[in-house]
Amino acid sequence: MELNDPALLRQQAYIDGTWMNAESGVSFDVTNPVDGSVIGSVPDMGVAETRRAISAAEASFPAWSKRNAKERTHLLRKWMALIQQHLDDLSTIMTIEQGKPQKEARNEIGTGINILEWYSEEARRVYGDMVPSAATDQRILVMRQPIGVVGAITPWNFPHGMIVRKCAPALAVGCTVVVKPAKATPLSALALAVLAERAGVPKGVLNIVTALDPASVGGELASSAVVRKLSFTGSTEVGKLLMRQCADTVKNVSLELGGNAPFIVFDDAEIDSAITGALASKYRNAGQTCVCANRFFVQDGIYDEFVARLAKAAAALRIGPGLEAGTEVGPLIDVAALEKVESIVADAVGKGARLLTGGKRHKRGGNFYEPTVLADAKPGMACMAEEIFGPVAPIVRFSTEDEVIAMANDTRFGLACYFYSRDLGRVWRVSEAVESGVVGINVGSSGNETAPFGGMKESGIGREGGKYAIDEFVELKYVLVGGLDR
Repeated sequence: MELNDPALLRQQAYIDGTWMNAESGVSFDVTNPVDGSVIGSVPDMGVAETRRAISAAEASFPAWSKRNAKERTHLLRKWMALIQQHLDDLSTIMTIEQGKPQKEARNEIGTGINILEWYSEEARRVYGDMVPSAATDQRILVMRQPIGVVGAITPWNFPHGMIVRKCAPALAVGCTVVVKPAKATPLSALALAVLAERAGVPKGVLNIVTALDPASVGGELASSAVVRKLSFTGSTEVGKLLMRQCADTVKNVSLELGGNAPFIVFDDAEIDSAITGALASKYRNAGQTCVCANRFFVQDGIYDEFVARLAKAAAALRIGPGLEAGTEVGPLIDVAALEKVESIVADAVGKGARLLTGGKRHKRGGNFYEPTVLADAKPGMACMAEEIFGPVAPIVRFSTEDEVIAMANDTRFGLACYFYSRDLGRVWRVSEAVESGVVGINVGSSGNETAPFGGMKESGIGREGGKYAIDEFVELKYVLVGGLDR
């Protein structure tokens, strides 16, 4: 891996301002999903190191939380500037360990920069309130104070963006953080820690614990009485487990979990725009995003045209390593992901879906899978109930608005929904009727640092983004002052 600044490729964890190995001396390899080649190795840490990181965060919390907001703003902006300065290297690291095209990696880092900019400004706007009291000799104050030590567990599909999205608001309000990055993509997290250290973030304020077994670190973060907030992005099943583990300490939790996003195209849609949005929503990051379109619903009047055009466009996507010029779709993260996608496609075809394009491993080998379009998908197929997490678009025909709303809501998930329509009345009816925390209308992507992101039902609890995320990391304290007329 050629970097302008080789020091960004760190192979030690970062705890209490110190770069260190695991106490056991054991490490694990980080591999390139394109061909399985080893990129480097990082410490395989566990309970002992996690406790050390928690203790460091606890010790640094009083001083960090008492720093004035202007100081925290300046440090976050320094971190942001360093990320901007090293964007090329950071995107290269991400592409090699995660697989996404470098253009997507650069976009993800750009989003992280926007998030840091936003929360560097919000650090100075953590306001309280004065509430009118019925008693003339009393005044009611409401304070917002940092919640304390935060545990953040992040996924492999957005190894830079998810860390920044959790850490930026936490650090802005005065919390300290222990991050456990995904075992597949720890190098992006460690590069962020290098730049935070250079920015002057004090020791113990940001800690990165790497581990091959996520259960040992995650379980310690969830069960620790010192950790007062746990923010997790990942599968619904793991989220439920962590929520149970947090119960004993009645810990504040934010959970951004699985999705099963519907992508609805009505007869009155602008079809060119819908095709463009479908490609962006489905095949970005090889379909490995929690908000990507998982189920497509297309109305009778344009069904045949839409499926034919989407299949043609999907077949034209360029597949390859993320660093290769022109690549639009990279590999899946590992062999298990590849085998899951194969199983889902086989199930759909076996139950009557028509394979229009793709449907098999790509000729380049490795973890590449062809962009796939399945027409005539139906309820009962695995692709309708499970989060595919791959470049597969199953398409269902529908007739009426009420019918498609019922099908869209027929899932235990409720993270994102997309629909295309030029009927203003329908825009309001459908956006209010769908059970999703995020709704994109005539767009295939809805990411924005200023807006609240999160799900309904089994897609999670809490919101990330905008002013709304601030309250995820603060305690509201009610102060009643009496005796003022004496």
